[in-house]
Amino acid sequence: MNERRSVKAPNSFWIVAGLSMAWNAFGAVDYVMTRMRNTEYLKNAGDPEVLLHWIDGFPLWAQIAWPVGVWGSVIGSVLLLLRSRHAVTAYLVSLAGAVISFAHQFTAEPPVELNTPANQAMPLIILAIIVFQWWFSRRATLRGILR
Repeated sequence: MNERRSVKAPNSFWIVAGLSMAWNAFGAVDYVMTRMRNTEYLKNAGDPEVLLHWIDGFPLWAQIAWPVGVWGSVIGSVLLLLRSRHAVTAYLVSLAGAVISFAHQFTAEPPVELNTPANQAMPLIILAIIVFQWWFSRRATLRGILR
């Protein structure tokens, strides 16, 4: 039998994996609430009608890439908690979805109400976190923590 040998996961692994799951769960809630057009929730980001009109105007490729990015990260976090090496692939798929989705946001002029420093920074923060999650899961795989 050719079994992979795994090492005990350090506490720092579980802390990062738990934070990763929490962060990506928030992303999933945000996606679902936006797609359900929950105006009460969307008020936190500005005028819900303006926001929804802008999102509805995204091209189909950006609208398809968005859930790939969101759910790829959620799956990656679940796989990380399960100590599966497939978390690496899930985060890579998530990164591709996020980059494609954000490509439209970086090239389209948002409505004035949504053009805030926080809204400009958030896609970059999200991308940085996905890159970190990919790197962390890759490193954990190489160390034998993920099997």
